[in-house]
Amino acid sequence: MNRALTSLAGLLAAALLSGAALAHDFKAGDLRIDHPYATPTRPGLKTGGVYFRGIKNTGTQPDRLLSASTPRAGVVEIHRMQMDGDVMRMRAVPALDLPARTDVPLRHGSPDGHHLMLLELKQPLKDGERFPITLTFERAGAHEVMVWVQTPKRAPSGAGHSHP
Repeated sequence: MNRALTSLAGLLAAALLSGAALAHDFKAGDLRIDHPYATPTRPGLKTGGVYFRGIKNTGTQPDRLLSASTPRAGVVEIHRMQMDGDVMRMRAVPALDLPARTDVPLRHGSPDGHHLMLLELKQPLKDGERFPITLTFERAGAHEVMVWVQTPKRAPSGAGHSHP
């Protein structure tokens, strides 16, 4: 019986640790940056996207994402996606508002939302890779986080956006 309990405890610990290894989030002052990820790109593409499950502002003061940079791309822009009839429109915006006590999602395939656009990619993004990106916030300052390149399990409903 003790051997069975020891084995079960070991299996549970391994399961918990493997789940913790898959989840990744970062703290930047009052901000919680949850699961930065990018989608793989095809060879020859010079653009890609970085997404987040969300950026949660747990504080009482608003903050803003002002810019981002990574050694993997020449330029990083904050982009807003918005449905215009049946067409997904995307445009660069100067900053992303992060209201106090709010969770702002930046998910892949979201019909109305934001993401970071990687321009002038130096090489394709491959499934399983990780790379750093530095996020600069108005109040929380600059923070480096690791982005995991992963193929989305499924696109959310209404997804019609892709990077060519």
